[in-house]
Amino acid sequence: MTQLSELTKSFGDRVLLDRVTWQIGDGDRVGLCGPNGAGKTTLLKMLAGLEEPDSGAIVKPANLTIGYLPQDGLTHAGRTVFAEASSAFQPLLDLKAEMHDIEHRLGDASVPQREHEPMLVRYSELQDRFRLADGYNMELRIATVLRGLGFSDEDAARPADTFSGGWQMRIALAKLLLGRPNLLLLDEPTNHLDLEARNWLEEYLTSYPYAVILVSHDRYFLDAVVTRITDLHLRRLTDYVGNYSTYVEQRDAMLERLRQAKREQDEEIARVKMFIDRFRYQATKAAQVQSRIKLLEKVVPIEVPPERKRIHFKFPACAKSGRTVLELKHARKAYGSLVVFRDATLHIERADRIAFVGPNGAGKSTLMRMLSGEEAPDSGTRSVGHQVITEYFAQDEAARLDPTLTVYETLEVGSATDMVPAIRNILGGFLFSGDDIHKKVAVLSGGERTRLAVARMLLRPSNTLLLDEPTNHLDLDSKDVLLEALEDYGGTLIIVSHDRYFVEKLATKIIEVGHGEAIVYPGAYRDFLWHKAAAPPAPGPKPKAQSPKTEISREARKRVDAERRKRQRALESLHKRIADLESRIAAREAEVKEIEAAMSAGGFYDDRDAATTLIDRHQALMWEVGDLMAQWEALQEHAAEHASES
Repeated sequence: MTQLSELTKSFGDRVLLDRVTWQIGDGDRVGLCGPNGAGKTTLLKMLAGLEEPDSGAIVKPANLTIGYLPQDGLTHAGRTVFAEASSAFQPLLDLKAEMHDIEHRLGDASVPQREHEPMLVRYSELQDRFRLADGYNMELRIATVLRGLGFSDEDAARPADTFSGGWQMRIALAKLLLGRPNLLLLDEPTNHLDLEARNWLEEYLTSYPYAVILVSHDRYFLDAVVTRITDLHLRRLTDYVGNYSTYVEQRDAMLERLRQAKREQDEEIARVKMFIDRFRYQATKAAQVQSRIKLLEKVVPIEVPPERKRIHFKFPACAKSGRTVLELKHARKAYGSLVVFRDATLHIERADRIAFVGPNGAGKSTLMRMLSGEEAPDSGTRSVGHQVITEYFAQDEAARLDPTLTVYETLEVGSATDMVPAIRNILGGFLFSGDDIHKKVAVLSGGERTRLAVARMLLRPSNTLLLDEPTNHLDLDSKDVLLEALEDYGGTLIIVSHDRYFVEKLATKIIEVGHGEAIVYPGAYRDFLWHKAAAPPAPGPKPKAQSPKTEISREARKRVDAERRKRQRALESLHKRIADLESRIAAREAEVKEIEAAMSAGGFYDDRDAATTLIDRHQALMWEVGDLMAQWEALQEHAAEHASES
């Protein structure tokens, strides 16, 4: 059991933790959540012994081993990847080296015979310790973890210093996992992992025998791994049993109760103050006034976290594209001797929602650049459909921002005129508030630049979005803003993302990229996983030879059936989106009716400010309903086309 006792930590006049008591049991898997800047990383560093608390104590068992993975900044050099990962087993390597030394000496004729007996006793002792520590499976364990994190056998033999920063962090993570510390502290471990590596890490951590505390902005990852969420907010730690989705429900309910208690307290204080002010100078009420003054002095104000403004964003209007949006035919792309695509053919239609998946380096970003026109294929063709207006968000989009502009000017330049009033609202949704909007881009951190680049993309009119890792460096709330906006987007959407919650919510078609190919799987991400996990047919007796004509007809039928199933899944996906839009339209129309009922009531215009606010809300809802209806009509048309083809 590790325990925080009355722990306090400050930076200048800013208090991050105020007399916090908290405990972590052996086997706990804790997700540490809270707003940016709340102190999550600082808490991990204190648990790791890298920072000291201002007061209080961290009580740890004497034999506790701790492993800490920071967000970035770790590098490895001087050894191969396999040797670097092997260093997690240094005590076992020392045992192995001593055993080899004894073996060498036993085979050395110059060593006197009388020394053999004690050497054999020592060798037997070392061998037992090596076996009990599972040393004979050491190399297999190293290879398993490295493969799980995306390293090939060839990569394992390469020098560690030839790998980029993201892969350097994978090496560090591999060493931590192999070392199996009693307390594993992971700060954004999925930042540098592709979907396959995240899936593997999920399974590994789910069966990890010791305590794990992790910070992550990957909601799907948190849901799959943790059994408890600890919320760091307002200088306190609050525990919620369950995964992230359960925590969100419990937290929102708790915050609503807290806000209600705060409203009741404020009302009671106002009543007491009114009594004091009214009877302060009446001698007959002096005792009662003094009693209430003392009562007010004893009141401890209820502190409520500021309610983060939830924004609902609507993309700027854009003309509808033709049915065919983008097409690649027999595209080949190579960089020197590395062939990324041999013969890629893709057909993308209006209203498609596609996610590219595959390991890092498979060619997802290359395919995005070819589709966007940033790069041309070496051979083959790229064609763009009628009236297609694309917006491409590259992985390095943040680096493309003009450093001389302010945050506000970055969004203002190039935005449609009717979107300018929404700029402050959008910036607030991506954590830019107050004087932040006047900062120069040059002074922003990497994460802030990414958030700004995403916000800028949302304000530009388009009917086709190509997004390459738009969720990197976004916190969970900012991801929700982007996700809701993209769910409402009426155009064609193509994304690369390692956030599975994001992919699962948006994609209706998956394209697996790798080995020089791009293979299309209809359906959502879970359908893709089902396809990949489906076992091959069991071996059976060899079928009788058929005539070529029979074989051809059977193959033709298979292709027809596969195409029919593909169209059926696409049609089901469209109907699902239509039903979702109908539900949202009904909800908005119900709210419109409520407002209209209030507007028709007597005395509505007595409070001019309240009436104006409600009228503005009514107008905004009417515009929103109109936009949703336009999307609904487009999807209905698309569904009718699919149905006629089926």
